[in-house]
Amino acid sequence: MKQVEKAIRDLLLFIGEDPEREGLRDTPKRVVRAWREWTRGYHQNPEKILRAFEDGGENYDEMVVVRDLPFYSHCEHHLAPFFGTVTVAYIPNGRIVGLSKIGRLVDVYARRLQVQERLTRQIADALDTHLKPKGVGVVIRARHLCMESRGICKQGHHTVTSALRGEFLKDGKVRQEFLSLAYTPH
Repeated sequence: MKQVEKAIRDLLLFIGEDPEREGLRDTPKRVVRAWREWTRGYHQNPEKILRAFEDGGENYDEMVVVRDLPFYSHCEHHLAPFFGTVTVAYIPNGRIVGLSKIGRLVDVYARRLQVQERLTRQIADALDTHLKPKGVGVVIRARHLCMESRGICKQGHHTVTSALRGEFLKDGKVRQEFLSLAYTPH
């Protein structure tokens, strides 16, 4: 950790700051703690989070949708934050998962260095692999500070990505139902 703290101290020097001034003296330690939290997804296993159960799910075959789960991540290109919401849906195939587990799954992948396209795919693939539903749909809507605060500096826009698996991909009616639920204003 001392090596990382030194790197943060060197960064402060690089930008023209005095790492010894009162407000910055403990910044290297705080940054290390923050990055541990922001990247804790590397130390979490999605399979352990997605324990499914049959009790209550064996006869349910309609879409389960969890809308607008907030997430925070960092892009792997600039280490800049990107954040937004994730809407996840699945059609059970005899098994369901606790709804809080979906939010935890989102965090497992969001709390890693990411690109939005991969994040979308990873969430869909994990649900498809570990829950084995009839279908999965994921939509992510996010703002990227690498575009808003540097380069072209275009604020307030959203990037939208989606991943569809199983019935969500094959059946146009299922896909349309999911997308209308995902995009309907509150």
